[in-house]
Amino acid sequence: MEAIYQESFFLSAGETNAEQELSLPLLTAKLIDIATAHANSLNIGNPVMADMNAGWVLSRITIEMFSYPKANEEYTISTWIESFNRHFSERAFRISSPSGKVYGYARSIWMVMNTVTHTNVGLSHLQVPEHLISGEIPPIEKQARHITIEDNLEETADSKSVIRATHPVFNYRFKYCDLDFYRHVNTVRYVTLLLNRFSLEEHDYAFVRRLELSFMHEAKYGMDTQLLRSDSQEFLTSFLLRKESDHTPLLFARILREKRF
Repeated sequence: MEAIYQESFFLSAGETNAEQELSLPLLTAKLIDIATAHANSLNIGNPVMADMNAGWVLSRITIEMFSYPKANEEYTISTWIESFNRHFSERAFRISSPSGKVYGYARSIWMVMNTVTHTNVGLSHLQVPEHLISGEIPPIEKQARHITIEDNLEETADSKSVIRATHPVFNYRFKYCDLDFYRHVNTVRYVTLLLNRFSLEEHDYAFVRRLELSFMHEAKYGMDTQLLRSDSQEFLTSFLLRKESDHTPLLFARILREKRF
């Protein structure tokens, strides 16, 4: 058992985005996969909790990339436990090249969910030896506090916790292929939903430097949702995904883009 776990990958052309680089949905999936593999190697993964109907789920994730691996290049993802307590665990990631060039980092918060009731179980039933908790803090900021986006907010409204949508509401109903093992919406599907709100020209002009996802309530099959978008700066966009029926917040996200050279 190792405090730092890593895996290397070859980026094929079929795994890239339109800019011929590692796509953000694929990177998100790889981060989740390697986190799962490390937890399993430490005997705190989903298999050891199957009898108690429990499993790990993401609560928050922040990905910050300085650049991305290109097609036909190799890259390595390293992961470690940043902190661990009876409520949640913080896990960090580093994405790098074989030569040691750092493409970026990620920070995440995980909780254990009862797969039947979909409630928080806590982590008190899991034991992690001190030497397996790295404690290393990646050099990126923690996720910003989430705010509310309203589509009918008055122009004169002044609040630090509520901002006005700058685009028309986008309606979306979640379908079969949006679901994961827990039968709720897959994290990667959220990333795809957000990225598709930008045009090809916008992606060609600027890459995603930082992505923040904060999950507030589960989204499930057949749920009708509304995605609100607010552009506060040229390259900074906030999103709020809510239930259409009662406006229950499901996801808050922020995307910071950076102009390509």
